[in-house]
Amino acid sequence: MEPSAGLNRPKSDKVVRVGYGAPAVGAVKKRDDMQLSEFIDFDSIRHDLSVSNKRALLNQLAQIAGQRLNIDSGRIADAIVDRERMGSTGFGGGVAIPHGKMDGLDRIYGLAVRLAEPIGYKAIDGAPVDLIFLLLSPPDAGAEHLKALATVSRLVRHAPTLEKMRGARTRDALAAVLLGSEERDAA
Repeated sequence: MEPSAGLNRPKSDKVVRVGYGAPAVGAVKKRDDMQLSEFIDFDSIRHDLSVSNKRALLNQLAQIAGQRLNIDSGRIADAIVDRERMGSTGFGGGVAIPHGKMDGLDRIYGLAVRLAEPIGYKAIDGAPVDLIFLLLSPPDAGAEHLKALATVSRLVRHAPTLEKMRGARTRDALAAVLLGSEERDAA
């Protein structure tokens, strides 16, 4: 899996921490989880996206992803709308994780967005959403798709991180919060 350009970090299985209770230098850490930097496109993060409703949001996400992936945005919109028809991907707490599987991808792709104003999304708790994580996966990425969903799910259950994401005023600040959460989870 190749990381996207920008702030993505290369995946490393080597543990180099030292100190009390730390593994030996060079020891291999078991990796059953996935890191945000393995799939989030940090260069395409949006920190103040303005949309009026859920349909406009999904179309805008599809356009951003389509440009980055060189895939027709209509195909992307169809994939995420098809998944949305099975049930809302509104996670609760102001967060939505629209996702879908589609041909033409060779890896999982993720996009993080903070909306300028919350919108209705038919989330599980009925609350409007303002933090969105789009995930797109190849059709055969079953386990990897679930790992990416689990990674985002862990992130959005951490209230201090959500507060920092909502307070981020620039794309770089939002990216730093996401990378900081990755560092927190690695400790």
